[in-house]
Amino acid sequence: MNDTQSTDKPKDTPNDGDMPLMAHFAELRSRLIKIVVAVVVVFLALVGFSRDIYDLVSNPLVALLPDNASMIATDVASNFLAPIRLTFFVALFLVVPFVLWQIWGFIAPGLYKHEKRVATPLLLAATVLFYVGVAFAYFAVLMPALKFFISFAPDNVIPMTDIDSYLGFVMKLFLVFGAMFEIPVITLLLVLMRIVTPQALADKRRYIIVGCFFIAALVTPPDGWSMIMLAVPMCLLFEAGLILARVLVKPSLDNKTA
Repeated sequence: MNDTQSTDKPKDTPNDGDMPLMAHFAELRSRLIKIVVAVVVVFLALVGFSRDIYDLVSNPLVALLPDNASMIATDVASNFLAPIRLTFFVALFLVVPFVLWQIWGFIAPGLYKHEKRVATPLLLAATVLFYVGVAFAYFAVLMPALKFFISFAPDNVIPMTDIDSYLGFVMKLFLVFGAMFEIPVITLLLVLMRIVTPQALADKRRYIIVGCFFIAALVTPPDGWSMIMLAVPMCLLFEAGLILARVLVKPSLDNKTA
């Protein structure tokens, strides 16, 4: 009888079910400290190159300004603070894989084995897609958007952008594209969590496409190019996530029904 009970015990169980609550808080604090230290270390390593980093980000705008125009600083401390803020943003950007690794290390012991097998590639895909989205914004969207704004300047107006305003514009653009490129991961997660089915998403495709263009119009600069360059990839990424969901989820459902 005892042998039967021992063999019936489920094997796929979380590892930290009996872990005390205070131990969870202690581990969370430890991992947060590691993340802060990593950000500070990378920031200190890059702070000496803060002006070079800002030059790299501002080059697309500077290249489009007329010969008698330049970027300006409307605040006394902007010349110093703007490159420093950008360097801190770059440090956070570079530490994203380490942050995700720490998050994964914290939640992994509480996951089942089959959940771990799915979560690991999803974390890697989310990291890569975020970087791809930022790179896409810098190389494919930023320059055309800036051209649009400068081309509409009246003849008697010399475009001179404040460095703080430009930095805020660029950071928003990068974050928006980085976040929107997570659509395949979000789509796959919704299906894996049984919130929606691939067929339900496919049936609502026309509404999702309209929603993509609506969101793109809200979050991008007010030029048609930026909207199209965000909305079209969003639609394609949704389709990619839908294909992955059909490939990965359908076999598992078939196995359960079998």
